[in-house]
Amino acid sequence: MRQMEFKMERTGLLKVGEVRKVTEGKLPNSYYYTMEHAIAMSANYTTLERLKSREGTVVDIKETASGYYVTMEFDE
Repeated sequence: MRQMEFKMERTGLLKVGEVRKVTEGKLPNSYYYTMEHAIAMSANYTTLERLKSREGTVVDIKETASGYYVTMEFDE
């Protein structure tokens, strides 16, 4: 299992246990992932860290001083 963290701007859009799809975006030297339907966005990842799965389960949602963070688990 692989876990990734996504930054979310608003609360109340997700619940722990939900299964969500992610889409991959490409930058010149890295990749990033957006949780459908534009709910949250990941950090940038190198080619070696690229995600193979496109569907994951929400395992944690936390609030910090800099915003809301969602942790998703992928079957990899």
